[in-house]
Amino acid sequence: MKKTYDVFSLGNALVDIEIEVTPEELSRLAIDKGVMTLVDLERHDYLLGELHGKAHHRASGGSAANSIFALAQFGGYGYHCCKVAKDEAGDFYASDLKQIGVATNIAELEGNGGITGKCLVMITPDADRTMNTYLGISSEQLPDDLNLDALIDSQYLYIEGYLVTSETNHKTALAAKRVADENGVKVAYTLSDPNMVRFFKPQIEQILDGGVELLFANEEEALEFTKQNSIELAISHLKAHAKKVVVTLGAKGALYFDGEVLHKIEPFVVDAIDTNGAGDMFAGAFLYGVTQGYSSQACGKLASFASSYLVTQFGPRLKGEAVKVIQDFNRNLAS
Repeated sequence: MKKTYDVFSLGNALVDIEIEVTPEELSRLAIDKGVMTLVDLERHDYLLGELHGKAHHRASGGSAANSIFALAQFGGYGYHCCKVAKDEAGDFYASDLKQIGVATNIAELEGNGGITGKCLVMITPDADRTMNTYLGISSEQLPDDLNLDALIDSQYLYIEGYLVTSETNHKTALAAKRVADENGVKVAYTLSDPNMVRFFKPQIEQILDGGVELLFANEEEALEFTKQNSIELAISHLKAHAKKVVVTLGAKGALYFDGEVLHKIEPFVVDAIDTNGAGDMFAGAFLYGVTQGYSSQACGKLASFASSYLVTQFGPRLKGEAVKVIQDFNRNLAS
C-alpha cells in the first residue's frame, strides 16, 4: 500500500540567522569553532548585537527541516514534526515550509507560548560553519505532539541527532521510533554533530537500540562514536546499529554500506564558500533517492551532487536557478 509521505522528519525548529565572521571574531567572543553550542537567550542576543551590521540571511532551519526541505525540492512528499511559538519567527518558519509543500503539525499546536528557537550560523572564510543555538520552545516537543497518523503513513521516519540535548525531545524521539518500529516504518537517524556524540552518546545509543534502517554520520562523528582510528573500522562498528550506513567525507565524497556492499561515493569538485547545511542536503537528497527506489549508486550520486552544489552558495537551502540545476540533474539521473 502506497504511503502518503516519503519521509516524516522529527527535529528542532530553528530560525537560522547566517552571518559571515572571521576566526578572530570567534576567538574574541569565546565561541568554539566548527561545532554547535547551546546558548541561552541572553547569550544569543549578546552575540547578535556584537555581530550587528554583518551581512546575514534568514531561513527556517534545524537539521531535519533542512533535509525535508531538500527532499521537497526534488519532488518528494515530506511531513515535518516540530514546535514553534506563536510569534513572528514561528509564523515565518511555518510559511517557509508551507511554501515548499512540506506538511507540518504547526497548525495543530498554534496556541504555543514561549519563543521560537533561533540559531546563529557563523561562516568563516574557510567555508566552515559554527553554530550557537537557543532552542526556545523547540526543546519542548512532547510525545503527544506527534501526529501519529502522518508518521504511520510514511515510508521513513527521519530523526535528527540534536534532539538528544533536551530530555523532553529525547523522550519524544524514542516514542516516535517505537511507533515506527511497531508499524513497519523504516527509521533513519543522523548523528548531526561531533558535540552530540561527545556529550550525549548514552542518549544516542538509546535511540539506536534495536537498530535503525539507515544511519548518517560525517567522518568526525563516526570516528568519535566508535573510538576507531580509521573510517573503514568505524563503519564496521556502526553496522551493529544500522542495516545501512552513510559516512560523508567532505571534499573526499562519502562511503555507503548498503547492507551488502561498501560503495565509494565520488565527490563533485567545487569551490566551497559555505558548508552550512551540506550534510542536511546530502541526507535529504539521499532519502529522496531511497524512497523513489533509486540504486545505491544513483542515491549516492544525487546526494553528492546536491550537497556539492549547495556549498558554492551561502545558506542551507538551494535557491533560484540552483533548484532548477539539481532538478534537471535528478531527472537525467532517473531517466
